[in-house]
Amino acid sequence: MTAFDPEFEDLPASLPIFPLTGVLLLPRGRLPLNIFEPRYLNMISDSLGGNRMFGMVQPSEANAEQDNEAPALYQTGCAGRITHFEETKDNRFILSLKGVCRFQSVEEIPTTRGYRRCAVDWAPFRNDLQPPEGVSVDRDRLVTAVRRYFSKKGLEANWEAIEKANDEFLVTSIAMLCPFDPSEKQALLEAPGLESRSELLTTIVEMAALDQTDGIRQ
Repeated sequence: MTAFDPEFEDLPASLPIFPLTGVLLLPRGRLPLNIFEPRYLNMISDSLGGNRMFGMVQPSEANAEQDNEAPALYQTGCAGRITHFEETKDNRFILSLKGVCRFQSVEEIPTTRGYRRCAVDWAPFRNDLQPPEGVSVDRDRLVTAVRRYFSKKGLEANWEAIEKANDEFLVTSIAMLCPFDPSEKQALLEAPGLESRSELLTTIVEMAALDQTDGIRQ
């Protein structure tokens, strides 16, 4: 751990929440964000004045398409810590968020700054704070599936870097970057650990590549 990585005892009892459909943050993953909406500018300003942490949570699928001021959220999210930020001349924040630990939302807390805040439970995901060890990942199957998927989608990749990446970085990066459905992103977030996430990711990629081949997905 670095000096900027919190210990379990340092994790806050509540978090500002940034609801964003189709966006996945995983522990130790890196997520770039462009913040421009006033309430979330407030959220970033407040986070920078405190522990620099906020939670990424997807709106639940039942509400994702509704014009709702406060759509229902999935219960499981992932907290991230701001590791880099820039303020632009047109009043935006461009920042990099590093995944810290997943959490379960317990209840929503009233706020006065426009953004949402939840009391959270970290206990089910305590192991997120440490990189996984002794985990078996079928890299060959995963990389083969990703190559086929990227080819069908017309996506570019640095395959040399992919081959050199450690297992966690490989799985986390592919899971976060690929344009999967929100429900698939949520399933990847809720996978118990790296091995199960790798298996699920490989299955999703294989099915997506097959669908592309068969002309099912447009």
